[in-house]
Amino acid sequence: MPEYTIETPIEKAFLVAANLRGTHPLLSMSDSLDELEKLAETAGMKVVGSATQTFNRIESSTYIGSGKVEEIKLAIEETEAQVVIFDDELTPRHQRELEKRFGLEIKVLDRSALILDIFAQHARTREGALQVELAQYEYRLPRLTRQWTHLARQAGGGGSRSGNGGVGLRGPGETQLEVDKREIGRKITKLKDDLEHVREHRGRHRLNRKRSGIPVIALVGYTNAGKSTLLNAITDANVYIADQLFATLDPTTRKLDLPSGKNALLTDTVGFIQKLPTTLVAAFRATLEETVEADLLLHVVDISHPNVIEHIEAVEDTLAEIDMPDVPRILVWNKMDQWGSDEMLELPADAHEYVSSVMVSAYRKQNLDILLEKIEDTLSQNYRLVKLLIPFAEGEITSMLFENAVVEAQDASETGMILTVQLTREMYDRFKDYEIVEKKIDV
Repeated sequence: MPEYTIETPIEKAFLVAANLRGTHPLLSMSDSLDELEKLAETAGMKVVGSATQTFNRIESSTYIGSGKVEEIKLAIEETEAQVVIFDDELTPRHQRELEKRFGLEIKVLDRSALILDIFAQHARTREGALQVELAQYEYRLPRLTRQWTHLARQAGGGGSRSGNGGVGLRGPGETQLEVDKREIGRKITKLKDDLEHVREHRGRHRLNRKRSGIPVIALVGYTNAGKSTLLNAITDANVYIADQLFATLDPTTRKLDLPSGKNALLTDTVGFIQKLPTTLVAAFRATLEETVEADLLLHVVDISHPNVIEHIEAVEDTLAEIDMPDVPRILVWNKMDQWGSDEMLELPADAHEYVSSVMVSAYRKQNLDILLEKIEDTLSQNYRLVKLLIPFAEGEITSMLFENAVVEAQDASETGMILTVQLTREMYDRFKDYEIVEKKIDV
């Protein structure tokens, strides 16, 4: 018997961007609107129209002016749009009032809600699903209205379910809205507890990595800059890539073989974007800590993108928001095959100071050898050349050093192996008791 699939109709979306006079957003209103269109398409919607407005002040009730609201309402009817998406975050009051003006059958979303929806579609691991669900609930809680009841059953794909569909029984005099708010509050607490366990688990893994002495390199960059393509190119990984925003969400770590024979761990993280929702940054704390704990950052940028400098600023702003330590950073100008020049762009005077920069094409695997050399040179500054005496009875340490460090010379003594080896700071702290300290002879 043939199988039949029911295709979900593609929602039609109408976009709205506004600019407050006197402000200086990272991207121009036009460029930001283009990015919003790509986000809507990534979420599976079809954009059927857009509107913009420049105003002197934000309207307390509808965000944009009442005349513009009526103009958009007519456009919605003409285009048969089912969703209106605003490029900036709306307050709960803005959202409620706009829903009333456009009609309750029209969904009103903002950039934050759209990004959360994309993340929910792309989360593949339990950790990713937990983080997205938490961010969704924290975003939706202050936006609950009488029309938005039972939202506890709509956010995310996980979370606990009670026997009556996830909503507790109402007490005397309680409204459904109050029940929903209480239920969502309970779910937020549970999700935070679950994510704290994830954070502790990641912390134990990071501690083990530090003890092994293997340096950790984190890939960061604006969404669609080519981080996953670069990870695949230099580690022979098989990470999913696509020409769309937020194609990959969950962090991926692969072993990287350096030219000298040393190893490193390369971690691909979620792509950044301007106006990244604060709830999402907070929810992804466990994942972003992979970046915070790195020994080296590779900041991958799409040099062919017209807004590449603004993208760099957006990533630097997000790194500052998560309190990124002052570790070395290499700026990787990716997609040089689409740039058509060997000249790198000049960064603004207030940009972060990078220890090095290199132009590559991850897709065509151009200049990757140069990048690996720069990685090695940068990491080598954290190494210390020492001579260790490892007792024969502790042969597992000798094996570990040969596997994870660069042993430049070896010799046997009566009591053990003498190794001349390059150690990271963490490895030196672990094995300094084995160091042979040559005594100085006074003449």
